[in-house]
Formats: sequence, structure tokens, C-alpha cells
Amino acid sequence: MEVGERLLTPSEVAALFRVDPKTVTRWAAAGRISSIRTPGGHRRFRESEVRALLASGGALMDDEPM
Repeated sequence: MEVGERLLTPSEVAALFRVDPKTVTRWAAAGRISSIRTPGGHRRFRESEVRALLASGGALMDDEPM
């Protein structure tokens, strides 16, 4: 991880993908997106990785039920 790279909360990632924050947590649990755990156990996501996924067309959402 780059020094000073911004970490996003599940809610911030969810807003970018227009999904529920619990969906983002499920993606992380399934290994579809990497996350970092804070000392308190909360998930955080690298902004650069999230932006790259968005730029690739949101490939995470391919398997989501409609």
C-alpha cells in the first residue's frame, strides 16, 4: 500500500457502486475485492483499487441477483 493512500469505508464504496454496504462486505468476504482490517476490526478498502474496479466497468456486480 502506498504511504498516504486513502482508505474507504464500506459505505463509501457502496455509494460509488450504488449498492448496499452489506453487499460490499459480502464481496470482501468472498475475495472479490481486497480489504484491510483496522485494529478495531472494521473493513477498509484502498481507493486506488476501488477506482480501478469502477474504471473496468464494475466487474464485481456481474454475479449480483437482480
